[in-house]
Amino acid sequence: MAKISTKHNNVLPGFTPALGFTVFYLSLIVLIPLSAAFLKTTLLTWDQFWHTVTAPRVLASYRLSFGAALIGAGINAVFGLLTAWVLTRYTFPGKKIVDALVDLPFALPTAVAGIALTAIYAPNGWMGSILEPHGIKVAFTPLGVVVALTFIGLPFVVRTVQPVLEDLEAEAEEAAASLGANRWQTFTRVILPAIGPALLTGFALAFARAVGEYGSVIFIAGNMPMISEITPLLIITKLEQYDYAGATALAVVMLVISFVLLLGINGLQWWASHRHTKGFILKEKAA
Repeated sequence: MAKISTKHNNVLPGFTPALGFTVFYLSLIVLIPLSAAFLKTTLLTWDQFWHTVTAPRVLASYRLSFGAALIGAGINAVFGLLTAWVLTRYTFPGKKIVDALVDLPFALPTAVAGIALTAIYAPNGWMGSILEPHGIKVAFTPLGVVVALTFIGLPFVVRTVQPVLEDLEAEAEEAAASLGANRWQTFTRVILPAIGPALLTGFALAFARAVGEYGSVIFIAGNMPMISEITPLLIITKLEQYDYAGATALAVVMLVISFVLLLGINGLQWWASHRHTKGFILKEKAA
């Protein structure tokens, strides 16, 4: 009996050349620049490096950059999910316009976004003039940094969660309701496990985007040392002072912290996906 070949004819080249091109491209775009940052940092002695990355002004910028990025990504995780749910499950006039507006932070230059947010939330702006009498100051404060980072991170969550919600069958929710589950139980036990990995991915992307944001933040932050100064601004300042080793030292610290945080988030994503898959398999066996 003749054997049936299961080998598929791929349009792309075989594994070996494809892997070679992939490694070459990643090395050229990612690994070589990052390695150059580490190599430049080695020009500093350990004492110089430690003094540079632990200066009080630098530590304050770490707290603001990573803290505001986490808060902004958390806000987007909640309201990005809500936005994706509305765009997926409901039909209303102007839906296509709202859907297009979600991508506006992608297309809008970051400097333009920063100027626009500053104009709106300044004490004499549209929103600022309303918030200022109530003691809420947004522009030129850390709160303004959170607003800017939330603005630029929203599309990452919406566009990551939206396809998963579109593929999620509404029959599962109806079945849960027919079995006596209320809305909260349906969301936490049916919907959230299914979209959890995608939601964590959107959160990670929004966080990663926010940590390195510069253009939309410098205008609304006010850039006051120890108060509203972000780490990317300190890196630019050191570059303008020709302190290249000091700039790369700060960049290396941000890179390491970001990598550790993203590794933890990806671990949670894998755990959530693995748990959901395992639960689905157990349910199939029970059925």
